[in-house]
Amino acid sequence: MERPFPLDPEEYPFTDRWLPYRDGYIHYLDEGQGPAVLLLHGNPTWSYLYRNVIKELRGEFRLIAPDYPGFGMSRAPGGYRFTPQEQSEAVQELIRRLDLKDLLLVVQDWGGPIGLNYAVRNRKNLKGLVAMNTWAWPADLLPMRLFSLSMGGWPVGYWLQTRRNFFAKVIVPHGIHHADKVTDRLRNAYTAPFPTPESRIPTWVFPRQIRKARTWLADIESKLPSLSDLPAQILWGTRDSAGFPLEQLAKWQRHLPEHETEILEDASHYVQEDRPDRVAAAIRRIRSRTI
Repeated sequence: MERPFPLDPEEYPFTDRWLPYRDGYIHYLDEGQGPAVLLLHGNPTWSYLYRNVIKELRGEFRLIAPDYPGFGMSRAPGGYRFTPQEQSEAVQELIRRLDLKDLLLVVQDWGGPIGLNYAVRNRKNLKGLVAMNTWAWPADLLPMRLFSLSMGGWPVGYWLQTRRNFFAKVIVPHGIHHADKVTDRLRNAYTAPFPTPESRIPTWVFPRQIRKARTWLADIESKLPSLSDLPAQILWGTRDSAGFPLEQLAKWQRHLPEHETEILEDASHYVQEDRPDRVAAAIRRIRSRTI
């Protein structure tokens, strides 16, 4: 299968893999050998977000990074609504069909709820967790609710996402603290998956679901005690303006008492872009704690 858009081979020097999913398919990376590490992205990113982490670790780990249907190079099946519930089901199907065992789970942004929905139901298949600027409970903080309303509720939000590709063009660059990392290659990699208004609908659904998925998120939170003994590394970018203040970090620390936390003063929302070295270090550290 051919890539739907070109990429710089130095930036993304990986073998494409394609998993049939209903009448669509999931694109994913499966690089290296060793302990299985599942890398889950958020909005509007895709496996490209983890490229530098994968390049550093593929000599030590097996790194699996999927693109959710509607994101990256994946194609959503017919009737797909791009809700986090559906995305979590797609991830669970990937785990099942690749027969992934003893997972190290790495999550950020919407990857948190999507991955934790699996984790709380399959604790025995997890060895450890790395969490970055994410959540897994109803969004009660005012900044997140306002963000959901403006970007996924009011008509202007729909117009911005579908007509201006606002998330990929504006929010991603502003969610990276180190401005020198925001190159033309990076901008193109995040805008290319969304060439048409219809293709951009998933980037509108995710902010909308911050409010609409409240019951689903509450169910995940109710099951988080099952992870109380799970070794966890928490990385937190303090420059994040996307509704992830230190109150969210404190909540993770309560839910994951077996955590080690690293505060990153020079990282924003997309920690993988600002500090891929610290993400790689966290994965190495969680592995050393679970041997």
